[in-house]
Amino acid sequence: MRLFEYEAKEIAKKYGIPVPRGYIASSVDEVKKYVQLLGGRAVLKSQVLVGRRGLAGGILFASSPEEAAELAKKLFSTLIRGEKVKKILVEEQVCIDKEYYISLTVDRGRRTITLLASSLGGVEIEELVKKYPEKLIKINIDPWNGVKTYMARWISDELRLDKSYWSIMYDIINSMWSIMNDLDAELVEFNPLARSCDGKIIALDAKIIIDDNSLYRHPEFKEKMFRELSKYEELAKKNNFSYVELNGDIGIMCNGAGLTMATMDLVQKYGGNPANFLDIGGGARRERVKTAMKILLQHPRTKVILVNIFGGITRCDEVALGIVDAIAETKVSKPIVVRMLGTNEELGRKILEEHGIPMYTELEEAIKKAIEYVRGG
Repeated sequence: MRLFEYEAKEIAKKYGIPVPRGYIASSVDEVKKYVQLLGGRAVLKSQVLVGRRGLAGGILFASSPEEAAELAKKLFSTLIRGEKVKKILVEEQVCIDKEYYISLTVDRGRRTITLLASSLGGVEIEELVKKYPEKLIKINIDPWNGVKTYMARWISDELRLDKSYWSIMYDIINSMWSIMNDLDAELVEFNPLARSCDGKIIALDAKIIIDDNSLYRHPEFKEKMFRELSKYEELAKKNNFSYVELNGDIGIMCNGAGLTMATMDLVQKYGGNPANFLDIGGGARRERVKTAMKILLQHPRTKVILVNIFGGITRCDEVALGIVDAIAETKVSKPIVVRMLGTNEELGRKILEEHGIPMYTELEEAIKKAIEYVRGG
């Protein structure tokens, strides 16, 4: 779960990491008021859960409250990489001497936390690694031992910060480590972490990602956990099955992540384009199947639905009944292609055929039929 910048900065401030003075605004009038409080000049930062806001016009500089009001009107009426701007972070303008990059992230391959730092702040980390790999410093942190003082000295030397910054950098890195552990974070990033013209170190931007699997331990994030999801993804999450929206037009429903991925690959192989990943899981009963099928029937991008089920603990008749129930409730008519094998297969076939839905034995045949429907066949 990604946090908005202002939320990440509130956490950073709580842990003693310096951030610019700022206010969160939900209206043009609030923006104007806060710019006045900041002395008449400010940075207006769109609060959206996407990267590269600056390139998309989501970060603007105002030199007066009146100019800020006009810029705020523009931001509130603009989509930033597809996201509507509902809040603006109004911050003081900071005189910057030098920008740096610093983060703590989970290295899944090494099963540890990795400290990353670079003298090239403000650059996307992916681009940084490609163009200037020698500029990226990596330090693997032993989870049992945590942050050590030598790490701060090493980072300071690489960033060409003199000895007076050693303790400052240690405090920042140690606070980042505490955030990672306390919040079960996957990423704590400051880009840029800047040295101001008066020599202070300050986090100009902040990014924190919380591990979704840990949210049951963090009730303070309960109201935020669904905000990144579409209404269909939220419905799936609440009903405990896996659903991810894609850009295609063939809706896919399977039981088991491996089977779902293999089905998607075959759809691509034969020239189709999956609209989603949807895994109803093992042992799915009629009600869960109905909920999953309703998502696919109601999604505007889905032109045809492909169902691929291996019935072990999942009963084919339960799947068939769920499909029929979803059609009856939504009253939406879309071509449905079903391939089912396993427990109560014949009973499932009978239920589907009674409602005019053919059932296939061979997956390739079912996929080709689904693609044929999409192409108007």
